[in-house]
Amino acid sequence: MRVIESLAAAAAGVDTQQAPQALCRACVGLLPVTGASVSISGGPTVRATWCASDRVAAQLAEAQYTLGDGPCQTALDVAAPVLAGDLAAEPDSRRWPVFAHQALALGARAVFSLPLGVGGAAIGTLDLYRDRPGGLSADELSTALWARDAVTFAVMDLPPRHGATEWVPEDDVASWLDASETGHSEVYQAMGIVMMRLRADPEEALDRMRARAFVQGRTVTEVARDVVARRLTFRPE
Repeated sequence: MRVIESLAAAAAGVDTQQAPQALCRACVGLLPVTGASVSISGGPTVRATWCASDRVAAQLAEAQYTLGDGPCQTALDVAAPVLAGDLAAEPDSRRWPVFAHQALALGARAVFSLPLGVGGAAIGTLDLYRDRPGGLSADELSTALWARDAVTFAVMDLPPRHGATEWVPEDDVASWLDASETGHSEVYQAMGIVMMRLRADPEEALDRMRARAFVQGRTVTEVARDVVARRLTFRPE
């Protein structure tokens, strides 16, 4: 309970817009980690970075969204904690080879992803990173899980958007958070353009943009901005 009380106190003294950032920084203060981020998921094509404690944490979240792979994505898929204690060594480097390479280049050596949610449904992740290798001890993992629970409660307490009255995991995250909060508004807009151009479903449209981003060494958000600005056009294969 000390963990939940600490996180609640961190968010209590700031306004609503600053509360997510305060929660992320408080998580870092409670654990032997370098940074933290929280991502909210509304399905395979929709993910919003709710907060990040620093630039590297934000870039790690963006890298995993671009790749559609990494500890965060795995934690969402299996609805269980995914702990990568050393991305420079097996088995972690083999499990997510591309993400591991990018994470190491950013200065992250270990990543720990904890799914948010109640029951078997994951609605997002608390993602922690460290600039040195090593796993979490039993006590540290217990603290991280308490922090995960507190963040889950904070996310589920978000005020509904567009007339909704309760949290529905299957609903589009973008309908819950303002475009400025999601950070991926251009991606959703570009997906619509690519869907119409290719007569594709949302997953195929996002896969095509992710593939282009990977080939060009860019983020999917950067590719999306080019699509929206008509600097990049996808054509049927």
